[in-house]
Amino acid sequence: MPEPAPNIYAFSASLLDGRPASLEEYRGRVLLIVNTASRCGFTPQYAGLEALYRAYRDRGFVVLAFPSNQFGRQEPGSAAEIGQFCQRNYGVSFPVFAKIDVNGPHAHPLYVLLKQQRPGRLGFLTGGRIPWNFTKFLVARCGEAAGRHGPSVTPESLAPAIERLLGER
Repeated sequence: MPEPAPNIYAFSASLLDGRPASLEEYRGRVLLIVNTASRCGFTPQYAGLEALYRAYRDRGFVVLAFPSNQFGRQEPGSAAEIGQFCQRNYGVSFPVFAKIDVNGPHAHPLYVLLKQQRPGRLGFLTGGRIPWNFTKFLVARCGEAAGRHGPSVTPESLAPAIERLLGER
């Protein structure tokens, strides 16, 4: 029998404080997985991400932030600096993970899977490559990517899609 395709729950990553976290902890929830950076023109989207999290968390929604320094070196800080920045400037209360690569040979396996599931508009040409900070993957309760949204898509504009996924069981 063929092995079932993996879903995001097969992976783990370290949180900013170094603790390992299995994505299994988020099974059955709707997720918005975002590669972030503190010194990017899109950084103010943290406010929108936090607003979405606060609006929908009691219904089973979680934002997962994965800082990456791969785009213009816009996330140069240490884990402590990233955490302080997110808390001080945006009151971030959703999980923020340690820095990862989202492209290339050292890309985190979670991002390899997300890019396979949702390669984007030019995915057939780019191998699903993440173009910049704040690319967003909306993940259904089953652990599969239900949508991919570019950096210029505001978190607020995703509310209808989040509502739809929250209504699915």
